Amino acid sequence: MKDTDSELTPDLLLHAYMSGVFPMSEHRNDPEVFWVEPRRRGIFPLDGFHTSRSLARTLRRDDYQVTINRDFEAVLDGCADRNETWISGRIAQLYSELHHMGHAHSIEVWDGSDLIGGVYGVALGGAFFGESMFSRRTNASKIALAWLVAHLKNGGFVLFDTQFLTSHLASLGAVEVSRAEYRARLADALIVDADFTAPALPTGGQEVVQLNTQTS
Repeated sequence: MKDTDSELTPDLLLHAYMSGVFPMSEHRNDPEVFWVEPRRRGIFPLDGFHTSRSLARTLRRDDYQVTINRDFEAVLDGCADRNETWISGRIAQLYSELHHMGHAHSIEVWDGSDLIGGVYGVALGGAFFGESMFSRRTNASKIALAWLVAHLKNGGFVLFDTQFLTSHLASLGAVEVSRAEYRARLADALIVDADFTAPALPTGGQEVVQLNTQTS
């Protein structure tokens, strides 16, 4: 099913997420948006993030800075800045509107004043729907994901939806579940009272490593 720009609203987008579907466009200038509900859904078990020894060393070096919602638009632009992207102008506008409504959030990774990586997504109840990430330096997207997982655990989230499972995400601990299992997990997550902005970010990479190696 496709919708034109004029038919899309932030509220419709939120209802779509609550129903288990998410939007994509064919390309940057596509005036239409289609809804996707994969038969096999990618998720990150929040107690199953895989921190390799090399990633742990990178995190512990703390030669970067991590912020939350400091520059959502820049993260959105970074994610769309590639030869082929599903983030059309209208989709970008919708996520910006969701950000101002308090539903879309970003994690930024900085080297001084340079934004070197980041990830953004949508939070509803105890579910976080990861949308896209980007990296301008080696491991910057892995740093962003590691901090995001730790932050979601601190905020009481129970579901981290990655939409699809890629080899990159699988190497970090993401798995696939059936559509039926995802819907059940989503229903449970939506009634959880989690908060993305209330908890402070971890104090540094060592705390991120510790949080992500703890299991419940």
